[in-house]
Amino acid sequence: MLKLNFFKRRGEPERESRIEFFKKKLKKGVERRELAQQRKHRLRYYLERSGLGIDTGKLSKRLFNLCILINLAISFYLMYYFSSNLGITWGTVAAAMITLWMLIFVVILFVLWVLFYVLVDLKIFKRKIDIEEVLPDFLQLTASNIKAGMTVDRALWYAVRPRFGVLAKEIETVAKDTIGGDDLKKALEKFASKYDSLLLKRSISLLVEGLEAGGEIGDLLNRIALNIQEIKTMRKEMAANVTTYVIFISFATILAAPFLFGLSGVLIKVIKNLGTTLGTLGSGAQATGFALSFTGTGVTYSDFKIFAIVSLVVTSFFSASIIATIKKGDIKSGIRYVPIFIFVSVALFLIADAVLGKLLGVFF
Repeated sequence: MLKLNFFKRRGEPERESRIEFFKKKLKKGVERRELAQQRKHRLRYYLERSGLGIDTGKLSKRLFNLCILINLAISFYLMYYFSSNLGITWGTVAAAMITLWMLIFVVILFVLWVLFYVLVDLKIFKRKIDIEEVLPDFLQLTASNIKAGMTVDRALWYAVRPRFGVLAKEIETVAKDTIGGDDLKKALEKFASKYDSLLLKRSISLLVEGLEAGGEIGDLLNRIALNIQEIKTMRKEMAANVTTYVIFISFATILAAPFLFGLSGVLIKVIKNLGTTLGTLGSGAQATGFALSFTGTGVTYSDFKIFAIVSLVVTSFFSASIIATIKKGDIKSGIRYVPIFIFVSVALFLIADAVLGKLLGVFF
């Protein structure tokens, strides 16, 4: 009996430790599933704000498969290039590809997700701009319906027109929520919280306060619409007042910088040719006791060309961002100008480099 009790007491702590271990394991698994569900919910809400009806599970699989295809294409190209041009054996190349595969895969997958979120964010921003553009007309039409004797929810529903675009779809969603039993105020606040728009949030907040106070909603909506139109007019006037700065930044980025970089590249070629010529003359003049010698490599033209292109790309990006901030008040509105600035500045640099090279090549 004593021996049995001894083994029994000895086994109880081990059993309790195993139970605690499995409890912690189960708790961690539940927390991981909850975090995964939260990420899926945030991604689904993000896609809903952009108006893209994409399944989150299919989206992850498609980006994963695309990342695999990109990695395979890069790997096959590198294997062919190194084996054919450098004479490296296929085994060495395959070992190097296996070593680099995970790093390349992780980087490309991260870049794809970043690009996807950037595109979705720009889509949300465009929807916000479209809503703010037609919001005054929609509020005035809703005010007319209220003055005609309709309730607020029916006035919002009957004010929907196809020309309102994104706003019409959002108001239809609000109407469906109210028909499903939700409160009109909560449905409107949910709609306003989907977009980072001060105009929309203030308008909905004033409308909700008017509903709670029980005042003349028609007159209130008309005043809100007039206030929004005044704000838009003030923004246009402010953008017109800073046109001089926009012209100066555009001129410096698109015209002045490419021309100066092109001239600098040509001067590097000219100085190199002069150095070679004078060095040859100096070696021939050693017998007379007067000789010139040029040593050192300095800046090569190929390195300078890479530096010029990179500088133009970076300058074009920040110039477009500054112009968008000055004119529109938001950096996102200038994303569409970035490719145009980059293409024009780099193209003018290459043209200036070629033209100036031929003109100055006649003299040197």
